[in-house]
Amino acid sequence: MRQTGKFDYLEMPATGGTLDRVKAFYATAFSWTFTDYGPTYSAFGEGLDGGFQADSAEAPPQPLPVLYSENLEETVEAVEKAGGTIVRPIFPFPGGRRFHFVDPAGNELAVWGA
Repeated sequence: MRQTGKFDYLEMPATGGTLDRVKAFYATAFSWTFTDYGPTYSAFGEGLDGGFQADSAEAPPQPLPVLYSENLEETVEAVEKAGGTIVRPIFPFPGGRRFHFVDPAGNELAVWGA
């Protein structure tokens, strides 16, 4: 149910001819599905919560989408196999463990697990 003030959508860039590669990456690594709206826009629907990081040493320079994984090691392998680049290997944080990767369009995301 949509509510005022709740996260409802996340839009990420896929410019420079990367749309098809980015779609293939997320379909392969995370089994995402897409709905195309013309040749330059493709939507996904994959759940979303959010938070703010106030520690300047830990805060990302731009919004950081964070995905969940039941098995981080398997997800690292899936990301690499699909063509992503691991930019921060698995590390502990107060909520569990996570890693960061860059997708084929240059977007940085994180994946966490308990």
